[in-house]
Amino acid sequence: MYVCGLVIPVPAERIDDYRRWAERGAGFFREYGCLEIVESWEDLVPEGKQTDFRRAVAAEAGEKIVFTWQIWPDKAFFEAAEARMHDDPRMDSAGEPPFDARRLILGCFVPIVSMGRG
Repeated sequence: MYVCGLVIPVPAERIDDYRRWAERGAGFFREYGCLEIVESWEDLVPEGKQTDFRRAVAAEAGEKIVFTWQIWPDKAFFEAAEARMHDDPRMDSAGEPPFDARRLILGCFVPIVSMGRG
């Protein structure tokens, strides 16, 4: 298992635009072998004493935090899929994301403990 995670600041009034954009993306990623995608809209994002989700993405007034992750079979599979996706012309025709993509945080991780889904 290989996990790609993102933290994204999205204007609150763009939730429907974000949902549509994310649903299109999920279908595209599934075609390339992504096993699972979870898109989570802010419900409780407390202010930290030193850092927090909002500061990490320089969230502005009126923006909500989206926390999303993708599950891929393994790193090699993800890297191969990523290369093929970037060659797919649909990647460039997905349209502008409904958020400032310069402020999102992306990271990929190898799980060291997993509980639940098998």
